[in-house]
Amino acid sequence: MPTEGLLPPESLARYADAIVKASLAVGPGDTFVVQGEPEHRELLAAVAESAYRAGAKYVDVMTADPLVARACLLYGSDDAIGALAPWTRRLLREATAPQGASAYITGAGEAGYLDGVPPERIATSYQRLAKQVAFVRRLQLNMEARWSIAAWPADHWASQVYPKLEIGRAKRKLAKDLLNFCRLTDADGAGTSGWTKHLKTLTRRSAKLTKLGLTGLELRGPGTALDVGLSPGTRWLGGPETMKDGRVIAPNMPTEEVFTSPEAGATSGTFRCTFPLSFRGRLIEGLRGEFSGGRLVRLEADSEADRDFVAAYIDTDKGGRRLGEVALVDASSRIGQARRIYYNTLLDENAAAHIAFGSGFGGTRTESPARGVNRSTTHLDVMIGSPKLEVTGIGARGKRIPLIRDGLWQI
Repeated sequence: MPTEGLLPPESLARYADAIVKASLAVGPGDTFVVQGEPEHRELLAAVAESAYRAGAKYVDVMTADPLVARACLLYGSDDAIGALAPWTRRLLREATAPQGASAYITGAGEAGYLDGVPPERIATSYQRLAKQVAFVRRLQLNMEARWSIAAWPADHWASQVYPKLEIGRAKRKLAKDLLNFCRLTDADGAGTSGWTKHLKTLTRRSAKLTKLGLTGLELRGPGTALDVGLSPGTRWLGGPETMKDGRVIAPNMPTEEVFTSPEAGATSGTFRCTFPLSFRGRLIEGLRGEFSGGRLVRLEADSEADRDFVAAYIDTDKGGRRLGEVALVDASSRIGQARRIYYNTLLDENAAAHIAFGSGFGGTRTESPARGVNRSTTHLDVMIGSPKLEVTGIGARGKRIPLIRDGLWQI
């Protein structure tokens, strides 16, 4: 007999439909690939069902077990480190083709699965794999392939968010949080209407920012004094994104941000993270640093080992120490209003403003090729926002335009 689900069947189906139909526009004849961990099975199966109901021709579920990845890093031969199976490459080609779509399910099922693994093996694995799948990231960032990321509770993750609850209750509570953050409760409207309405709000907000024609941003908060340059023709994005072929997708579920890619060589000042960074099964506390001439010149964390862990990742690519994204979130965010750290980048980056090291987004420019966008195989979001963060836009002739004050949008 099936075990009791984390959500009622109708709520689970609504969540799956929001991923498959409302966010990825999966339809007749499509190839759909969904990736997650073994603990995500309930949602993986629901998403597959939604895709078949939408008319998908093929649905493939890929499960990535962190303990299998650990085994490879610890005991695999040099040839095994960072190896990509030829059948996986073919699958990714199909998933990024015009009739393909991909969904990624996040929610850590294993704590510290990379503990004790030599950092150089982790870095080598990432470098090799990143080169082999660079075509996937390029197509996704340039809005030429359909993709989206969503979350589902796992034992380890739920115990982090709700440590005082029994694990089953913690997972059910977290699942309800996800529905609320994605505007998929009965109070938000029928079906996925609440989600699509929210996406339109973000579209209007990003359009206002684009119309301002900003040349720079000032971000000021506890430990943060960043000046970020913006290229001429900078476009702000948020909510749904229009692909080059005209189809509309929503890459992040949930989302509260409006974002752009700054001029890669024009960031200076200091930053301090206001949230711990949950990265590859590790919790990084107190991440902070300094930029000069667009490049990260100082990186620190409460633990030297954690600092080295993050540095090893961003240094796998020459563009890893430059910014690829700056994203703004105000206090109206439902995730931020929960006043809880979710130990998951997808959620925490939508609770507060953030920046990202590494690759930028081609769609953030009105011209092609995209001017000043950082090119990298890495992308690492870190949260710097708080109710005390103030954001000022620099307009034409140096005019200063308040964007966020007292935690709220001013535009």
